[in-house]
Amino acid sequence: MNIKTICVVGAGLMGQQIALLAATSGFEVYCADTSHEALKKAQEFVDGWLPKQKAKERITDEQIAHVNKSLHFVDNLADAAKNADMIIEAAVENLAIKRSIFAELDRLAPPHAILATNSSYLVSSKIADATSRPDKVLNMHFFNPALIMKTVEVVQGPHVSDETVEKVMELSRALGKRPARVNKEIYGFLCNRIFSVITKEACYMLDQGIASVEDIDNAVKGALGHPMGPLELLDMTGIDLEYHLGMERFRETGNPVDKPSPSLVERYARGDYGRKTGKGYYDYTKK
Repeated sequence: MNIKTICVVGAGLMGQQIALLAATSGFEVYCADTSHEALKKAQEFVDGWLPKQKAKERITDEQIAHVNKSLHFVDNLADAAKNADMIIEAAVENLAIKRSIFAELDRLAPPHAILATNSSYLVSSKIADATSRPDKVLNMHFFNPALIMKTVEVVQGPHVSDETVEKVMELSRALGKRPARVNKEIYGFLCNRIFSVITKEACYMLDQGIASVEDIDNAVKGALGHPMGPLELLDMTGIDLEYHLGMERFRETGNPVDKPSPSLVERYARGDYGRKTGKGYYDYTKK
């Protein structure tokens, strides 16, 4: 595989977990972000997570020592990317921003480095031509929480070489994941295409006053056997993320059907993004 050093771009919820996952799996990891607050929170997350996992006997002293030595949170992208064999971008779901990041990464990273986006919807063919290495640019989509969820979607666009895909599949297994290879680009890939249909219908029924948040979620869990209801899951993955994805899709298609749900827009406007802010479709401040 020849991947020893991994750079993660973005120290938010997904970026910090992907970086920690890679470090506990034995890799040298640099996680870069322009926000000092985000870097501080990411380090605090690591410092709090490690002792909890040790207490549950889920991590060894050797792994903890490796993380403390090999996981670096930095504010300089050049320092993070200069020795990377693999780069995983976990920034905001905005195509223009991602293209700008990948153009800079192409300039900063070694020629052999693979550039992956963790985007859950935006396909890499819309980003690859911002670089001089389109055959090494692909989607490597982790699910939240990245430390726990076992599936990683590895998406091969028409520009991606088989060698790149095989290396990322192998890396996914080295991270303890079960990679799902997606042979053709499609909006939303595998899981989110299915998830988006369910959440769209759940939000529609809520907007129309057909049922409450609790009754919709309880029905899906009780009758369909889902471990979480669709609105609960939106709270966990982030209402802000879902809003940006919906708006990005609407800008692309111009179809009003692709606009985010009114109930979701209302919560986004209030800053109620779900669990990470304490409120979303549910109020977590009372728990």
